Amino acid sequence: MPELCYNLAMRFDIFTLFPELFAGVFDESILKRARQARLLDLALHDIRDYTTDKHHVTDDYPYAGGGGMVMKPEPIFAAVEAVLGAPPAAPVILLSPQGRVFTQAIARELAQQPRLALICGHYEGVDERVRAHLATDEISIGDYVLTGGEIPAMVIVDAVARLIPGVLGQPAAASHDSHAAGLLEGPQYTRPVEFRGWRVPDVLLSGNHAQIAAWRRRESLRRTFERRPDLLARAELTDAEREFLESL
Repeated sequence: MPELCYNLAMRFDIFTLFPELFAGVFDESILKRARQARLLDLALHDIRDYTTDKHHVTDDYPYAGGGGMVMKPEPIFAAVEAVLGAPPAAPVILLSPQGRVFTQAIARELAQQPRLALICGHYEGVDERVRAHLATDEISIGDYVLTGGEIPAMVIVDAVARLIPGVLGQPAAASHDSHAAGLLEGPQYTRPVEFRGWRVPDVLLSGNHAQIAAWRRRESLRRTFERRPDLLARAELTDAEREFLESL
């Protein structure tokens, strides 16, 4: 996948053993348009290119035994420092199941940075010296096991890119997504008005913007209560909204 090297609003440098995995994700839909509009720069760096042996070895057996292989520190340090300098001129995030769990709040935090580096671990993980002396942060996308850090990197880029001004067609669109305001998004409808006897709620056809906003907020609360009640503990709610939840 060819790199786009623009001086843009935000740049991601992704360090990976498998740069070809990103082609379909970064070359379609919103991310593709953001790159074409020069709002987002995505640079992929193959860690194997920074090895010094003829076989381009990037992993080795762990000291003292144990299952699997561990990514060696030398090519990871060499790759990051060749691109970002020493010390690196941007936050360096190691994608790891031991990191802080990714949330919309973290996405907003990362979106404030002009440049971010993501290190995609693989095999049984990376040498501890990468975590201790190169990475400035560790992020996990959830409590489950994945083959490597490539999919988490895609998730983080997608979530952060949506928060870059101009990436979404409507400036307020990101603020209405599920989790953006700490709640799940309520139901959405489009044409036709009636399908198989199921009708769009009349309030959405009324043209009364105040009533529509109130309905959407109420349905967002209802859906969050039914599906993710844990989110309500952190949500900012009015007294009337608390009474509504109690009625449920």
